[in-house]
Amino acid sequence: MPRSEWRAGRARVAVTFVFFAHGALFGTWVARIPAVKADLGLGEAELGVALAGAAIGTLAALPVAGVTTARRGSRSGTAWGLPVFAALLPLLALAPSLPTLFLALFAFGAAAAMLDVAMNAHSLAVEQVRGRPILSSFHAGWSFGGLAGAALGAAAAASGLDPVANFVLAAVIFGVPGLALGRLLLPAEADRPEAPPRLAKPPRRLAALAVLAFCGLFAEGAAADWSAVYLDESVGSSAGTAALAYACFSIAMAVTRLAGDRLTTRWGPVTVTRVGALLAAAGLWAAIVVGTVPAAMVAFACMGVGIATVVPIVFRAAGSIPGLPAGAGIAALTTVGYAGFLVGPPLIGVVAEATSLPAALGIVVALLLLLASLARATRPASERLEPAVAEA
Repeated sequence: MPRSEWRAGRARVAVTFVFFAHGALFGTWVARIPAVKADLGLGEAELGVALAGAAIGTLAALPVAGVTTARRGSRSGTAWGLPVFAALLPLLALAPSLPTLFLALFAFGAAAAMLDVAMNAHSLAVEQVRGRPILSSFHAGWSFGGLAGAALGAAAAASGLDPVANFVLAAVIFGVPGLALGRLLLPAEADRPEAPPRLAKPPRRLAALAVLAFCGLFAEGAAADWSAVYLDESVGSSAGTAALAYACFSIAMAVTRLAGDRLTTRWGPVTVTRVGALLAAAGLWAAIVVGTVPAAMVAFACMGVGIATVVPIVFRAAGSIPGLPAGAGIAALTTVGYAGFLVGPPLIGVVAEATSLPAALGIVVALLLLLASLARATRPASERLEPAVAEA
């Protein structure tokens, strides 16, 4: 085996763990939000203010992450980003008041964003060495990590373990191994430019990819925040059944990401993106029209399948634009994508209040159709990752 392939194999294992740990740390926090809220005696509005800290920290850090990764490469950010991100998790449970929780979440969101850009850029560098699509498998690791973190958090809550102990344990389990992963990553020269990148007008293609990222993460945010509410209030299911809607979405997304690279290799990113978006749109539209529990479950599973590969595909496309550093392209898409993820749920709430939740979810259907119409922007610029068959 050539030495470059051996190094890429080691780096692939290391980066997969980083993705898994990133998702697990996030999932751990999400699972214990109710406990932190109760410990501080926060109301709904106060919790919303605290959570805004994470959103602001994320959006503030993404441009910095893009510039840093573009200038220095992705190795150092991936190697040190995970331990730092993990170390910040216990601070969320140790915060004694709303202002300190806001600040802790600001730092937590910023660290998550810095690591997000670096690990995605490094995964793209590994993919380029391997010479075939593997980016979706890394994102599958994140999805399964999120499920694992949420499950561990739920188990800790059920056993009476307080959030501080839970977060310290998670930080040790997922953060300490990160200290040893640096040596397994590709060398810094793998994606560090020889000369500092110059400021330039973003390519037109990046704007189309940014719209794709916005649409995909808008739909993901809608599924996360409104799937259970839709089943509970609009369909009339029990609370327990309603909670399964997001589980259907998450599991379908995680499993599809495992097959995403093979699908991309076989059919190409344009076809996979277009068909996936149409599947997600058709499933959600059918659920709105039919209005039954089985239809809704199938719909959210279809959404998970349909948008599972959007982020890996658009990140690959943005990181492969000639003349644009991978870190800068990924940071730009992540910024716009996170904006969709954050803006989507409250916008749906406003529209639902004025009309109805099924009508508001029609916005998601429309954006998924827009995603399908712009799928051609994901066509690879390099012949290295062209599909095995001609794309439609």
